[in-house]
Amino acid sequence: MSFALYMVGFLIFIGGVAWGLVTAGVPHLYVIIGATILLGLGMFTGVARTRGKDPSL
Repeated sequence: MSFALYMVGFLIFIGGVAWGLVTAGVPHLYVIIGATILLGLGMFTGVARTRGKDPSL
């Protein structure tokens, strides 16, 4: 559940950044590329932060 909550927050963050870039006049192609990169980074960090520790260690 915490991964889903993390991703929802990150998607809201990406939406705000994309909205700001479009308002600033950045071409849509660059906004889409940036949003895709941020989504990938968000998924990597979300998995790393919400992954459970291995109890055998």
